[in-house]
Amino acid sequence: MSIVIPRLLATNCANSRERKTWLAALPTTIEDLQSRWSLALGAPYEHEYVSCSWVAPCALANGMPAVMKIGMPHREGEQEIEGLQFWDGRATVRLLDFDRQINAMLLERCEPGTPLLSVEEKKQDVIITTILKRLWQSPPPGIFRPLSQLISYWSDLTKQNAKRFSDAVLVTEGLEMLASLAAEPSDNVLLATDLHSGNVLRAQREPWLMIDPKPFVGDAAYDLTQHLFNCEHRLRTHPQELVRRVSDLAEVDEHRVLRWLFGRASAEPREHWSGDWKLELARKLSF
Repeated sequence: MSIVIPRLLATNCANSRERKTWLAALPTTIEDLQSRWSLALGAPYEHEYVSCSWVAPCALANGMPAVMKIGMPHREGEQEIEGLQFWDGRATVRLLDFDRQINAMLLERCEPGTPLLSVEEKKQDVIITTILKRLWQSPPPGIFRPLSQLISYWSDLTKQNAKRFSDAVLVTEGLEMLASLAAEPSDNVLLATDLHSGNVLRAQREPWLMIDPKPFVGDAAYDLTQHLFNCEHRLRTHPQELVRRVSDLAEVDEHRVLRWLFGRASAEPREHWSGDWKLELARKLSF
């Protein structure tokens, strides 16, 4: 079969030697896995939320529908396999098979697979927070990375762009907030860290299932921030009201959510440091 490489995936691999090497080997990797797992492969998914992996629908030898996913080298997503093993289908797609060495997964297919994006945002709030409360369990020690590692990595990336800051004082305050939050005691539950309405699909085994987790252990309050960012209009116009609603639904401390939101909005890595709406949000939330 002819192997199609989605445009966004190719773009994400263009500026990294490690990812270029991975991408060059990808067609052979796909063909090897197709043979090993006896799969009938379809064309890869191509949309804005499939940018860090090659993902395609497939059928097993017995006709069972599934999805094959091969993740590019990606620090945030390094432990997706372990996360799916831990959750074992609890609010997530099931892991059917995997090859840890090449970060390849054979996954339960969500059918019809309609993203939660199709539902109005207030209903998204309820579904997202319901899923998160099911995911927030304490894992065995020593398996998953602490959230502080992700925060440290992001902070280092941000500091490398200091010459481009449009508001250095605000960014510094955000970095200090993130460092403070990461160092504080927390529930130390397993987090999805990237749960938003593009990563929740309508399914048959359960009404909605999460895909694409990026697991870290840490503060449950952090895990609400990605959904909040995806509700841009409500967040920009009524940030405190939205944070209060989502925090109440998730049964977490509203003040901690606001602090994480401020830290991320003001200081997480980004391409453009001028005219970014998240910086304006951070000024509204300023501590």
